[in-house]
Amino acid sequence: MSVHDVIVVGLGGVGSAAAWHLARRGVRVLGLDQYPPAHDRGSSHGETRVIRQAYFEHPDYVPLLRRAYELWHELEDRRSQKLLFPVGLLQVGPPQGVVIPGVLRAAVQHHLAVEKLTPQEAEKRFPQFTIPHDMEAVYEPAAGYLRVEDCVRAHLAEAAEAGADLRYGVKVFSWQARSDAVEVYTEHQTHQAARLVLALGPWSPALAKLPAGVFAVRRKHVYWFATHEARYQASAGCPTYLFELPDGIFYGFPQIDAWGVKVAEHSGGVVIDDPTTDPRLPDPADQTRVGAFVLRHLPGVIRTCLRHSVCFYTMSPDEHFVLDFHPNSQRVVLAAGLSGHGFKFTSVLGEALADLALEGTTRLPIGFLRWSRLT
Repeated sequence: MSVHDVIVVGLGGVGSAAAWHLARRGVRVLGLDQYPPAHDRGSSHGETRVIRQAYFEHPDYVPLLRRAYELWHELEDRRSQKLLFPVGLLQVGPPQGVVIPGVLRAAVQHHLAVEKLTPQEAEKRFPQFTIPHDMEAVYEPAAGYLRVEDCVRAHLAEAAEAGADLRYGVKVFSWQARSDAVEVYTEHQTHQAARLVLALGPWSPALAKLPAGVFAVRRKHVYWFATHEARYQASAGCPTYLFELPDGIFYGFPQIDAWGVKVAEHSGGVVIDDPTTDPRLPDPADQTRVGAFVLRHLPGVIRTCLRHSVCFYTMSPDEHFVLDFHPNSQRVVLAAGLSGHGFKFTSVLGEALADLALEGTTRLPIGFLRWSRLT
């Protein structure tokens, strides 16, 4: 039996950050993942993720985002690598919808720089888009995107350099918390530690030992469409973007490589049983919906799909994160139910999990993400 101070199960976006924050504090960390680093089987892949601060989902996320930005910049400095690209974010939606009022509410409450634009002003400034004239637009210049696999690899590299023992190709079957320790069971070995961090992503329903039905895992499709127009490149001023429309919420990125423009639907998704065995096949109906969005709102993008990928959203009942001690043991902390909007937070979620595991508390404002709100 191997013995450590803390075991981290899952080394994706959250787990890689937690492993670094733990290891940098000098504790013996064991990190376990069934797949290779920055793999494409879970929720932390696909080249890019949007990062923003004027958070329409809930203004209480904003202080966490400010700390996340600080930590992403620190990680960039430590690795001498660009990870966060502040190309801006244009968001479009109805005046009485969810997105526009939420963005403005968060911006006012936290004094964030957000510009309100009419559809005509937005189209003139950003000719990449066609915007319905009954919509409103807001632009957040400090927003942009993260290079997702690079972020995971950077956290893992920092964790390893700080002394973390990171093991891949190791499948965890179960775990048990006792009064004096936690044991983690794999196919070939049992590992013991004083504390356990669960960063399971879409494997949370199977391994987190929480009540059945709390989390639902949705299959989500992402597409890269062709374009021959330079205006969709980040270097030409194309921002990230999100549209709240009557038929769904769609988002996308500027072109950053030869694959074209990445676009997806944030809403919807098919609930699946097991991310390990899911075939991750293309969904023609989903591609049709996203293609229709491209046709209506990205006039210089061709609906020729150059690349397709699948990731998973692990949904909580209220679509907010769970970040807390496990309800059955103070020796176990977890982050789960990131509900499709969590990657931008992973730097700070890792710090919060390390605080909870080692100190039993954190100064980060995570009270609104506690498990107790769902019970």
